[in-house]
Amino acid sequence: MKHDELKHGAYDLQARICSTMANAKRLEILDLLAEGERSVEELTQAMGIPKANVSQHLALMRQVNMVTARKEGQSVYYRIANPKVTRVCRLMKEVMFEQLNRSQRLVEEFSKGA
Repeated sequence: MKHDELKHGAYDLQARICSTMANAKRLEILDLLAEGERSVEELTQAMGIPKANVSQHLALMRQVNMVTARKEGQSVYYRIANPKVTRVCRLMKEVMFEQLNRSQRLVEEFSKGA
């Protein structure tokens, strides 16, 4: 495989991972899983959405190795596969808060001048 093909494959995978994370419910799931392993039932209860929806989101995250699962009896438990996923989420929150703070300061400055 040529270098360019590997590079494009890596970009494709990165885009899949980013698009998987570009969903509010999946970010909420990752936030809950950052606290520790949880069953599908626990996630469903915490989020207040149907089990089928939670399972769909988890399946997509499993496809890109964002989460892993283990079965215990009738329950399936999920956890974050790589601690760097939690760090990425935390970093994105920091970026978001910085942007919100900057926007708030602009609004305050604009209000003073109006």
